[in-house]
Amino acid sequence: MWRGVRRRFSIYAPKLSVRPHIAWYLRWGMVMPFVLAAVALAWWAYDSGLEFAGFHRTQTEQELSQLRNQIVEQNAEIMQLRNQVAQYERKIQIEQASNQATTEQLKNLADENVHLQEDLVFFQNLTATRGKNGELGVHRLILERDKMPGEYHLRMLLVQSGQRAKTFNGNYQLVATVFENGQKVTRLFPQEESGNDQFKLSFRYYQRIEQSIQLPPDAQVESIQVRVFEQGTTEPKIRQSVGLS
Repeated sequence: MWRGVRRRFSIYAPKLSVRPHIAWYLRWGMVMPFVLAAVALAWWAYDSGLEFAGFHRTQTEQELSQLRNQIVEQNAEIMQLRNQVAQYERKIQIEQASNQATTEQLKNLADENVHLQEDLVFFQNLTATRGKNGELGVHRLILERDKMPGEYHLRMLLVQSGQRAKTFNGNYQLVATVFENGQKVTRLFPQEESGNDQFKLSFRYYQRIEQSIQLPPDAQVESIQVRVFEQGTTEPKIRQSVGLS
């Protein structure tokens, strides 16, 4: 105990230092300039390193801005090209449709030309071999299937011979013999009185007739008979049958 007291209060006691108290904000105020200087130095070193490596921020930003502008211009150009392609596609479709229509017209004209040539040959032969004055005949009677199921198309040429033949007025009737459900039945056309207008006849020398009829899709046509009636009569003047071509 004595030694402890002696060490504390004797000449061997530890030295006492007195230091002035500095507030924290003053302490930070003295340290902050050095911190800012260090940060500025580090930024300068970083920027200098970038410039030394050939990487300039301002130039890069300009290049990025140019690239963005180029992208916008290219997108606008792409949209314009797409619109032009769409217009060209529409034009091509219109031209293709027009070419198809023209091809169909040419085909129809060629078929009509063939029919006209056949008619010319027919009338030349008819002129060379004249029959009795006012004699009526059915020529070039053809029956074919049409596009729709159960639809048939009939073509014929009615001719009245003689140079002084009178105008023939009347009508014609079609009698179709068909097989339905294993039975043979007949169907008359026109089926109603209201449909007689398209079956009327009025000509002096000849009349070309094209008529379509509709039958049940499952019906099988055996033959169709053409009956031509003169106006005011109930008995047909001529009858002629034709099978399916």
